[in-house]
Amino acid sequence: MEVTNLQQEFKAVYDSQPERVFFSPGRINLIGEHTDYNGGHVFPCAISIGTYGVYAARTDMTVRMYSANIPDQGIVSFDINDLAYQKSAGWTNYPKGMLAMLAKTGVTFDHGFDLFVHGNLPDGAGLSSSASIELLMGTILKAVFSLSVSELELVKLGQKVENDYIGVNSGIMDQFAVGMGKKDQAILLDTNTMAYSYAPVKLGKHVIVIMNTNKRRELADSKYNERRSECEEALRRLQTKLAIKSLGDLNEAEFDEAAYLINDETLIKRARHAVFENQRTIRATEALANDDLDTFGRLVTASHVSLHFDYEVTGKELDTLAETAWQQSGVLGARMTGAGFGGCAIAIVAKDQVAAFKQNVGQVYREKIGHDADFYIAEIADGPRELATTRA
Repeated sequence: MEVTNLQQEFKAVYDSQPERVFFSPGRINLIGEHTDYNGGHVFPCAISIGTYGVYAARTDMTVRMYSANIPDQGIVSFDINDLAYQKSAGWTNYPKGMLAMLAKTGVTFDHGFDLFVHGNLPDGAGLSSSASIELLMGTILKAVFSLSVSELELVKLGQKVENDYIGVNSGIMDQFAVGMGKKDQAILLDTNTMAYSYAPVKLGKHVIVIMNTNKRRELADSKYNERRSECEEALRRLQTKLAIKSLGDLNEAEFDEAAYLINDETLIKRARHAVFENQRTIRATEALANDDLDTFGRLVTASHVSLHFDYEVTGKELDTLAETAWQQSGVLGARMTGAGFGGCAIAIVAKDQVAAFKQNVGQVYREKIGHDADFYIAEIADGPRELATTRA
């Protein structure tokens, strides 16, 4: 999006001059799904589509927010010192939650502001629009109130917004991928220790294609919290004999030997996914580092199979995209990405096959599902940043 267009949109909504323009990316996870709250590794990256924010300070204590993506909600106003969660506040609870979490750390805000938000992430696509908005707000507040807060602290506050303010029992991957993103690099994050390293994503003659099911994925209303509690119960049963802190502490052989302790078919499947997916993620990052794209692609595909059969979070739309992608020439691997139950999948596709890939997968999807999928090339991008400070 053009900065000047965003500034003009701000002026049209608020009838005042914009001051600063910011951007926060969305994210995809290359591999390592539903491992972040199980003490495992994830391998996400920030992408070049995300959320733009145009800011102007006010002289009073009022905050006004408007989203070009949800114009029906109009301008939402609140006092900067009245930060309680309100269901009726809708999308603004995410940026408002960042204000609330910063206030809890002792930050005081001495003036309000007007904020205009315009995102180009597909609605409900599971590319982490909520984390994108949280880190957008954190980045803006750090800049305009001169806060001495690190990016990693903003990431952790973003997770607190989800867990303690919104009420979604999610892990830290989304906020971490958005906040710590680097162009052309993915992040290998050990969610047990928060140790992380950057890995260049060198795909040679291949690109990552995002495939959007165009089925909304409402995380708070999904079976996400149910899956988490199933894994916690499996871990509790394993801990009766094993000195482990998380499912991520086990490798495949150790899990197989100890699975009798769980003694429940469903719980074994959930925990097996968490353990095996963690090991797949470690191997996949090694394969990528060794330019072994074939192995990387096979592990990406194996991830989807596990998410389908063991974790049961895919559904007909995501399965149709992934399984059709596997059959196309030039495809190294494909899998759902994000929480599941709709949202997006990714495929690693040869550049010279992308047009045919989109046509073939799109056609099968429409025939089986009854509506169109959308396709995007994923460009791996930097984290949140300021784009402009000049007045329009």
